[in-house]
Parts: sequence; C-alpha cells; structure tokens
Amino acid sequence: MTPQSPLLLINGPNLNMLGRRDPEQYGRFTLDDAEALARRTAAAHGCDLVCFQSNHEGALIDRIQQALGTVAGIAINAGALTHYSYALRDALELCGCPVIELHISDISRREPFRRNSVIRDVCAEQISGHGLDSYRLAIESLCRILSPVDGVERAGDQT
Repeated sequence: MTPQSPLLLINGPNLNMLGRRDPEQYGRFTLDDAEALARRTAAAHGCDLVCFQSNHEGALIDRIQQALGTVAGIAINAGALTHYSYALRDALELCGCPVIELHISDISRREPFRRNSVIRDVCAEQISGHGLDSYRLAIESLCRILSPVDGVERAGDQT
C-alpha cells in the first residue's frame, strides 16, 4: 500500500434504493448523494475514494478481498448483512486496514434483530444514527486514523 492508496466505501443490500426506501427512517437522499458527500470529505483530507455497492453478499466479500493491500481503509454500510453475515465479518477481519462501520439510522434504537452487529468487533469504530452525515463522519474517522502520527504519513499524502 502506498501513501496514495485510496479509501474504499462499500454499501450493501438495498442501499441503492436510498431516496425510495422508507424515507422516514433513511431520509430522502440517494446513494449518489451519500457517495458524493463521502468523496468531497475524502478529498478535503487529501484522499481519493473508490465506491462500491452490491445487493449480493459474495460480491461484497470479493470486493473486500480485491482491496487487500490496495486501499488505506474501508468504510462500510453493510445494510442488513451487518446483523448476520459472519462471512462478511471474516472478510473485513482479513482486510488488514482500518474499517469503519456506518449506518444511516441508529441501529441501537431499531427492531431487536437490527441492534446486533456481527461486524462491530472487527471495526475500529461504529457510526450510527446521523443520517446522510454518517457518511461524512465515517470518512473523517478513517482519515483521523490514517493521519500522521510521529512522522508517519497519512494516506493520500504525496511524497
């Protein structure tokens, strides 16, 4: 991984339906809006951002595996897979870079089955309940984690 390695934003099942899906719970913004905000946030911190969305668990796992050694960090909204996909959890554990779990709604205040995250323990942080702003906060968190400490360069810095 080089200092120019991008960040990766992954969105899981049904997030392509943002703006149509239960606007009272998820807001009226679209996935394009969320990705644009995340890209602007990454750029403000000197980082590039690659975005990926799939409704298929295996495609998400494949994308995480493809990212091994090529991205500086991952922000993921795994959607419903958050609550039961141990395969996704295992892929995130293997990725070798910081991972931020993000959710639009506050999963701790949702239905009982949505309160559990099987990926939480392999993520550096969980951001939940800030609507569209969850995307900005997740990218900022990744950038903080990757910021220079004791002379170590941040992802996106040119040498």
